Amino acid sequence: MIAETVRAIWCRELQCDDISVDDDFFSVGGQSVIMSKIQIAFMNELGVEVAMDQMYLNPTVASISDYIESTNSVTL
Repeated sequence: MIAETVRAIWCRELQCDDISVDDDFFSVGGQSVIMSKIQIAFMNELGVEVAMDQMYLNPTVASISDYIESTNSVTL
């Protein structure tokens, strides 16, 4: 469920509907301004703060979703 929400956020912010869970954020057009918007969306839609360094370390939907789940702080 978290991966679906993360993917939807990425698709919306990157304006691309065909992002897979294994696509690298930077390879599909990601950059720091978009990353900041995604951070805000994570807070608003998942209720979780994700530090910028974690977003760089986890540049795919699958990896950032796993990281978010590991924090046990999602408030869906």
